[in-house]
Amino acid sequence: MAAPYAETTLELLRGPLTGYCYRMLGAVGEVDDAVQETLLRAHRNLHRHDAARATLSTWVHSIATNVCLDLLRGARRRALPWDLGPAATSGELGTPLPASRWVEPLADSRLPHVADPGELAVRRESVRLAFVAALQWLPPRQRAALVLRDVLAFSAAETAQILDCSAAAANSALQRARATLDEHRPVPADVADPADPEQRRLLRDYVDAFESHDVDRLIGLLADDVRSGMPPFAWWLHGPLRIGAAIEAGAEYCAEDRLLPGAVASGCLTLGQYRPDQDGVLRPFALLLFELRGNRVAEIVTYLGWGDRFAQFDLPERL
Repeated sequence: MAAPYAETTLELLRGPLTGYCYRMLGAVGEVDDAVQETLLRAHRNLHRHDAARATLSTWVHSIATNVCLDLLRGARRRALPWDLGPAATSGELGTPLPASRWVEPLADSRLPHVADPGELAVRRESVRLAFVAALQWLPPRQRAALVLRDVLAFSAAETAQILDCSAAAANSALQRARATLDEHRPVPADVADPADPEQRRLLRDYVDAFESHDVDRLIGLLADDVRSGMPPFAWWLHGPLRIGAAIEAGAEYCAEDRLLPGAVASGCLTLGQYRPDQDGVLRPFALLLFELRGNRVAEIVTYLGWGDRFAQFDLPERL
């Protein structure tokens, strides 16, 4: 029989389920659908939960896993631009790819509040955009096994219960997932922390260099192996000089653009890019995510056409 407090506890699981489904699916819209469907199924079948066999969290994560596996059936791997091919050597963007091809950022505010700085750093690493993209290389059940064990710290027995398989099968899936992830694991990066004075300074310097069209100064803020891409285009650039040249070549298009810091998303610092409309009002144009490494910008992912989602990242609809 379900405990009397279970109805309330289910809603408390919304945040943890959001993090789990995001790591599984990599897409914000699908995450919302998966979490809502999970909670609906849990409410509908709460009378079937047996606390003697599984905790409520384990039982609900089992439902969430089935929902995610259903959504992933037949789906193509989501990616970041550099996962889809070599760096561009020209300014030709090519044909935009559908939204279903891209790993999407998730605002930290969608996840449970964490007060401890160390715990917050660990969580931001586990929802890091590059890490979620790396998880996409894993088959769905292996992805679930790895996230459940290595990220969410479920026991081997609980993981087998969630996956509805034997402990041996769950452990085998975990070992294969770890081996594949090692081949695609992203390079370590600084944990995003808007309160860190060095990170604030770097972001402020980037904004100043961009808005003043100081390309040389901007290049000086980039790591030697920096990458920059613009979903929905597979086009991306590698290296400070190529990125600087592209910014200089496109200066006329962004001459009046402005940048505004937003909330942390997927373990990255963010900037909202605003561009004047025909009436001169600065409207949302793109959402930029930054990975930092050694006080330099190591990766920039510019999500074009994300203006209708700016509120999720504490960014206004106009400047």
